[in-house]
Amino acid sequence: MLVPARAFGSVASVRSAAVPVRARDVPAGRFVVSARDTQRAKVYDAEQLVRGVFDRADEHGNRTVELYGSHITLPIERRFASVDSVQSYADKVLALNWVRAHWDRADVPVRVRARAGATAAHYESADAVLAVPLHTGATAWALRELVVLHELAHHLESAPEKVAPHGPEFCTRYLELVDGIIGPEAALILRATMLGCGVRLG
Repeated sequence: MLVPARAFGSVASVRSAAVPVRARDVPAGRFVVSARDTQRAKVYDAEQLVRGVFDRADEHGNRTVELYGSHITLPIERRFASVDSVQSYADKVLALNWVRAHWDRADVPVRVRARAGATAAHYESADAVLAVPLHTGATAWALRELVVLHELAHHLESAPEKVAPHGPEFCTRYLELVDGIIGPEAALILRATMLGCGVRLG
């Protein structure tokens, strides 16, 4: 599950913007109990910072960023206009040869639906459903590639009851998707930011 980006400038300010998951946000009987999700907040912090980098690049038209002394040109992150466009994208990602060769769950179709709330996107493993909020005010923060790939990384987990939802296995899978689909530059920035936020990778 991802929370929308807020105004931020540091990891500390991002942490304060995190939205807690409440029992009423999870449909009864529609989730799989898994290991304790100890690094969820750290993963969300890293993602909010990275989405902010992409947002600023789009706003200002400057796609070059400096990361530990190296200049990196950000690839374009796709944005979506509707549930149908997210569904089409998810289907195409799961149909990629390298994704199918790497993860058995790529053969399981995912269904995308609109989510009534505006605070988070989430994946329902019991029904293979990716739920995304469409518009929050004038923004559609969840209708973007990084958010959809995050949820698809949950979908590709073959044993969700055995691992933490945002554990090292998930993070590595998410980084592999970002690397292979958005580009290695995006994966490098996401990996460095995750490590900077204290996220453990597999």
